[in-house]
Amino acid sequence: MRTFLQVLVNTLIANVTTSFLWFALTFWVYLETRSVLATGIIGGAYMLLVAVFGILFGTLVDRYRKHRVMLVSSVVTLAAFAAAGGLYLAQPEEALVDLGGPWFWVFTGVILFGAVVENLRNIALSTTVTLLVPVERHANANGLVGTVQGLAFIVTSVFSGLAIGLLGMGWTLVIAIGFTLLALVHLAFVRIPEAKPEPAEGEHASTFDLRGSIRAIKAASGLFALIIFSTFNNLIGGVYMALMDPYGLELFPVEIWGIVLAVTATGFLIGGAVVAKVGLGRNPIRTMLWLVVIMGVLGSLFTLRDWWWLYAGGIWLYMMLIPAVEAAEQTVIQKVVPFRTQGRVFGFAQAFEAAAAPITAFLIAPIAEFWIIPYMEGADGQSTWGWLVGDGVARGIALVFVFAGLVMVVLALAAFTTKSYRVLSKRYESAPGDAPGVEPGAGADASADASSIASSDASPIVQDADDEVEAGR
Repeated sequence: MRTFLQVLVNTLIANVTTSFLWFALTFWVYLETRSVLATGIIGGAYMLLVAVFGILFGTLVDRYRKHRVMLVSSVVTLAAFAAAGGLYLAQPEEALVDLGGPWFWVFTGVILFGAVVENLRNIALSTTVTLLVPVERHANANGLVGTVQGLAFIVTSVFSGLAIGLLGMGWTLVIAIGFTLLALVHLAFVRIPEAKPEPAEGEHASTFDLRGSIRAIKAASGLFALIIFSTFNNLIGGVYMALMDPYGLELFPVEIWGIVLAVTATGFLIGGAVVAKVGLGRNPIRTMLWLVVIMGVLGSLFTLRDWWWLYAGGIWLYMMLIPAVEAAEQTVIQKVVPFRTQGRVFGFAQAFEAAAAPITAFLIAPIAEFWIIPYMEGADGQSTWGWLVGDGVARGIALVFVFAGLVMVVLALAAFTTKSYRVLSKRYESAPGDAPGVEPGAGADASADASSIASSDASPIVQDADDEVEAGR
């Protein structure tokens, strides 16, 4: 349990740092350019890169020990952030925010690459749940992961807005580089007991194993449907990626908007803590789809009027549901997929789901900026849709949110009627789960940790759920 918590703490440091710089970049670009298109492109490019590298990351997680994968991720992220700092010193700020010039795309691209590579450790983290936690406690462990991610979001939201508002982009980069280095040093002293991964007999040890990913998914009937179901959240996530910050920055100054995001992100903590304590029920797939329905309803309501409390409250409720949705997918994969192929399955799932967000972000950003927003600012738009979304600021963005939420409700309800939903639900109930091996000769502490976790109910992750939630925090 000590090893698992150390990995969680290190992931918290890394996620805080990466999200801190990512949020700061988005805030900075919008404030300097006032371009919804620019924020949409940045957000969409991030998710597109996650999709492109997902299968590669998953293959690396399966081919190498999880600790080594996490170390490589930290080193590459540190190098990317340091390169971005060098670019900031070498070029005037006016060149870095010029959308028509090359340095804007180089600067943002380097930061995005460093943030994307950090996702490699997140895939590895999902597999360490299988490695270190008994199968019956996976849902609770994934809830703790959601709690840590929520805490990272809270810290990030506050300090990103304050950093850009008070310090500027230069010092923000310095802070990000420093904490990335701290995470790397801490990770070097963490020990994860694991046997050396070996390919199955006849398996080709390629670096980009798309065929192996697909084969592992096909081996679990209905698993591909689960991945498709999980994309529903990402579809509306692309809309939020492009438009949530611009809408929030119309209602609040940047420093206050960062604090608002931090307060609403307490929903992550609550949602993750609930999952850590009570799990996801007998059928996590059913739980996930009902939560997606609720997400769609929230998304269609929280901008009907430009009331700050309605927007903030809607985001808070939405974030409360995210840990359970993510934990549901992870819990099913961890049970029905063998440990030696879980990295590729998680990587493929990340790639497939991430691809949905840039599609909607790239689509929505230019449509919103050049058509919907001008349309809603005119008399025709107000007379047609004013009864629904009112006549306040950013009514065009509000109209996009309404229809995006309704589409997600329809998709989630339709998923309940599919054969894949029924097949996967039965497979989850009957699957025994996988028991990965521990590295021989890992040392007394590592062996004790592994055996104490796997042997009995004396040390389950949520034997005393309240104590474990506090430990996760």
